[in-house]
Amino acid sequence: MADTPKPPDIPLQIQIDDAVANGQYVNMALVNHTETEFTLDFIYVQPHQPRAKVLSRIITNPKHLKRLLGALQDSLAKYEERHGPIVLSEDGRPTH
Repeated sequence: MADTPKPPDIPLQIQIDDAVANGQYVNMALVNHTETEFTLDFIYVQPHQPRAKVLSRIITNPKHLKRLLGALQDSLAKYEERHGPIVLSEDGRPTH
């Protein structure tokens, strides 16, 4: 079986709106999936509040999620190399 030829590299110009560039602070994420998609909900939970709101939802396919996971793991390893290990408590929350 012959390899599929790779398309030529085309420079990608990425634009970002001001509101998106400012970002959103989140402290919780929920991950769900079907056979063909992963849904990532990013949430900010305020202390002592019974409700929280999804601030952003990302829907992607399994291959893209696996690439994202690899990029996150690589970035986290570099962070810990520079700043020291991030220690989590038994319940998974960061220790202070």
